[in-house]
Amino acid sequence: MSSKRKMSVTRLRLALPATSANLGPAFDAAALAMNFYIKIDAHPAEEFSIAASGRDCEICGQLENHLILNTYSEVLAAAGRPLVPLRLHIANDIPIGKGCGSSAAARLAGIAMAVHFGRLRWTDAQVISEASRREHHPDNASACWLGGLTVARMSGLAEDAAEAQVVQVHPKGKWPLLLAVPAVSLATKAARRVLPAQYSRSDAVTNIQNSMLLLAAFTEGRPDLLSAALEDRIHQPYRAALCPLLPCLQELKGKDGILGAALSGAGPSVLIFVDPRASVQRVRRVVAAHLLRNQLAAELLPAAITLRGARLTKS
Repeated sequence: MSSKRKMSVTRLRLALPATSANLGPAFDAAALAMNFYIKIDAHPAEEFSIAASGRDCEICGQLENHLILNTYSEVLAAAGRPLVPLRLHIANDIPIGKGCGSSAAARLAGIAMAVHFGRLRWTDAQVISEASRREHHPDNASACWLGGLTVARMSGLAEDAAEAQVVQVHPKGKWPLLLAVPAVSLATKAARRVLPAQYSRSDAVTNIQNSMLLLAAFTEGRPDLLSAALEDRIHQPYRAALCPLLPCLQELKGKDGILGAALSGAGPSVLIFVDPRASVQRVRRVVAAHLLRNQLAAELLPAAITLRGARLTKS
């Protein structure tokens, strides 16, 4: 590549939020964005290199089998555009492999870099659809890119041509969160394998009802509905054995300012919804004590829903 070509391609800075998908009964259909991020500074360079800091910096800094760079290269190749080597600085706050949307954020980062450095004229809908096809579901990708709470589905019969249909929701009122993150990770494929192939009509109906109630709770600012609305019969009962934090923390529902708890994504992290009238720090102490009594451990991260999705700065 000529030096003139390199100089014409500008630097790109990205900030993409963590996400929590499924939200109890809303399996593969809804997710929310949380206020901690992976930040990437990308510059054209002679060859690929990565400097990483923050959480899981060893994974973020490995050039081989890097999800961001692999996605970047694949999108450029599919679009017939030349591959621009990049120098990346990554500062990561999203736990990897813990159900916090790290893979969706990485794929979106790779797609955003391909769009920018490959000079592709893609819309937000195209970016989300590409990430959703790669993730095989659209919930995390849509919430990460748009922010807030998103409800999403894939349309089209052919998986490689399916498009994401997404609605962004701005939850009414305050929704303080506490994220319990264990030390061990859980592969999404492993979490998928424990799910049954079929469900009863009563389980399906219950989940549909609770998903609708959950959406109403957010749109109407009704935290009092969370305890009932988070009940799930599709994925959480089957994943509980792989995610011991879940049944333990569900015991606290309705106590000490805790509205309810649900797996974050496929787990093993658990998202705790805190009563907006309660002190998050007090709830944190209650949760820590409960985990200790049950001989379990987790990092407890106060969080909130962020209405800002991916942020891109060009210079």
